[in-house]
Amino acid sequence: MATTLTPARTPPRSLSRSLTNKPTPATAKDQAKTKKQVNAAAEMELLLQMTAGPLESSVIPRWKRKKKVEAVSPSPAKRKKITNDRFIPNRSAMDMKVSSLKVTAPFEAKAAQPSVTTPTPASIAAPDSPSQQTFQTCLAKSLLGTSDLEGHRILTFKDKPPAADDPASFKGALNVMYNKRATSSKIKPLLTRHIPSAPTKVLDAPELMDDYYLNLLSWGKNNVLAVALGASLYLWNAATGAIDELMALDGDEYISSVSWIQEGNTLAVGSSDATVQLWDTTNAKLLRTLNGHSARVGALSWNRHVLSSGSRDTSIIHHDVRVASHIVATLNSHEQEVCGLRWSPDGTKLASGGNDNALCIWNQMQTTPMHKLTDHCAAVKALAWCPWDRHVLASGGGTADRTIKLWNAQTGSLLQSTDTGSQVCALLWSTSEKELLSSHGYAQNELCLWSYPAMRKVKELTGHSARVLHLAAGPDATTVVSGAADETLRFWNIFAPAVVSSKAKAPPATGLRAASIR
Repeated sequence: MATTLTPARTPPRSLSRSLTNKPTPATAKDQAKTKKQVNAAAEMELLLQMTAGPLESSVIPRWKRKKKVEAVSPSPAKRKKITNDRFIPNRSAMDMKVSSLKVTAPFEAKAAQPSVTTPTPASIAAPDSPSQQTFQTCLAKSLLGTSDLEGHRILTFKDKPPAADDPASFKGALNVMYNKRATSSKIKPLLTRHIPSAPTKVLDAPELMDDYYLNLLSWGKNNVLAVALGASLYLWNAATGAIDELMALDGDEYISSVSWIQEGNTLAVGSSDATVQLWDTTNAKLLRTLNGHSARVGALSWNRHVLSSGSRDTSIIHHDVRVASHIVATLNSHEQEVCGLRWSPDGTKLASGGNDNALCIWNQMQTTPMHKLTDHCAAVKALAWCPWDRHVLASGGGTADRTIKLWNAQTGSLLQSTDTGSQVCALLWSTSEKELLSSHGYAQNELCLWSYPAMRKVKELTGHSARVLHLAAGPDATTVVSGAADETLRFWNIFAPAVVSSKAKAPPATGLRAASIR
């Protein structure tokens, strides 16, 4: 049965105060009954609302759970980029010294100016002269560690991208982001072979003359090494190890130069008596004697059938060994002894070096030099033509010079100069790698392998106790022999590959006097 609630009339003031302070029992009972009725009506209304629609289970259906997960974790393609409403500097990526300088520099420059005009940022940043700009750059790099003040921000909000490494460095070869060859599956290693530090063989060479201006070693295509020891000439067969004495001079004369013909068994021998002898080494027979010089012949070089000889009389003579009148041209440009002579691989140019510190480049058809280069400060004996670039010539200077210079033989321009720190006695290019081998005298007495064109030192080979005067490469272009004033010949696997068959026998251990050339 529903009960109707009607508002009670407001009693008089005195009666209201008395009801509040001291309620009568009848009134309190009515209020409690009314409160229960109100609560019951509220519960009934709540039950009616719950039964108005279908009841939901406390377990979320599978399709709702899947939809909820997709809404919380969208795919990367649909994910929106979160942007901040403000920018907070990243202190770890900031250089506080440079930032402070960027803030205070305009005010300090303004205070230092006598005029009342306000300096502009361009007037503050721009120096008065190029020299001042260079000074400011060097000073900033020295004090702050950076020279790019214009590109430096006062506040940094994110880290800078990593700088690209040098592709030639170890890290650059592994960095895919900045390496241009990252798409290639084959990456050439920086070091492709092992270079032994010790020689594979040592031969005793007594009476090998200690004279910087002579050329006493030559290794032919027939795999026979010719070496001049005083007045005698010896042949060492690299295949069999046999040693034969080819010839000997009489009296006080001595052999001053030797050179194998490019193809064949003919050997040219220059001597101190101003003659050049041609020998058939197969039959140990003297073919002919070439005259024309008035002093010792210290340099020889073949160009097919033409033999060029350089002498202490400062002249260079071209001999055509096929005809009786063998002198076809005489070149005069040097003022002192000719100690270096080398034809280019294509036979079109001849390089000559002398004790007058001059390097001359000759055309095969001319008797005047194309270029006379005087950049060296000492005698020029070491000469070598680049096998893969016919215009590049390497030359080495004596004790007062100590440099290896690379030239463009066509234009006569100096490409590069490297200070080796010691006398350069001989030069030899590798035919398989872009490398240059040099032998040195005072005070290092070593062999050095250089990378081309950077001219960085790759390897140092020591063992000789005196200056290394001569270098020669075998016909396989891998083994190099060095002859020194300590009267020894040492064989090195400088240009040999690193991968060696496991079945290959190691070379026998040899001492300083393991064998003798005679």
